[in-house]
Amino acid sequence: MTGAGVQGATGQPTAETVEALIRHRLSTALGGWRGSVETALPTIAFVALYTWRRDVPLAAGAAVVIALVLAGIRVAQRSSVQHVLGAVFATAIAAFFAVRSGRAEDAFLPGILTNAGFLVATLVSILTRWPAVGFLVGAGDPRAAEDLFAWRRDRGMVRVCSRLTWVLCATYAIRIAVMVPLYLSAEVAWLGAAKIALGWPLWVAAVAVMGWLLVAGHTPLEPGRGPGAEHDVAPARRDEDPVRD
Repeated sequence: MTGAGVQGATGQPTAETVEALIRHRLSTALGGWRGSVETALPTIAFVALYTWRRDVPLAAGAAVVIALVLAGIRVAQRSSVQHVLGAVFATAIAAFFAVRSGRAEDAFLPGILTNAGFLVATLVSILTRWPAVGFLVGAGDPRAAEDLFAWRRDRGMVRVCSRLTWVLCATYAIRIAVMVPLYLSAEVAWLGAAKIALGWPLWVAAVAVMGWLLVAGHTPLEPGRGPGAEHDVAPARRDEDPVRD
């Protein structure tokens, strides 16, 4: 990867620019095509069974069973269950909402509310100069256990992470703008199609936009200030906020 070919003291690639470092960190946080399929299959089963039988409990139960089977396959293969466990939890919550109300469209309400919450959270993170993408960068730092907020000591890192977080805001806003009218109209089949289309495909599009921003930018890392610095530096004073310097 450009700008990340030199090995640092931790054995991890070092980077010459903020963008190169973020590209490396984000690459470890993204799921793959299998995760998108595992997320989509319970939704497909729910919509298909409800359309066929008009039975909310049956459709919800089938979605939960499929999610559990996918999780079981992951466990049997001894592969990561991180993404599929998220799908199991989301499917169970969706099924609970639908069965409790007896309305199939309510299976999509938790997702709509979650995206609304994420939209508010990402906006607040930008306005308070703690952009959400920065935490993904920090989580990818091999020394994150020692200093999760090292990324924020680099002002360029904070600026770039803020621009990338705006992309996340747009993603959540698009989902809400599409899903809410369909929910209010009780368009279950269209809700299912929208959830799938606005899931992994939209996330891929968002990552592509982030990638373009990262490739186009060349923000230099501040020596000893950003995450993954090769040498330890004296910690900043408590009353010092590098972002506002």
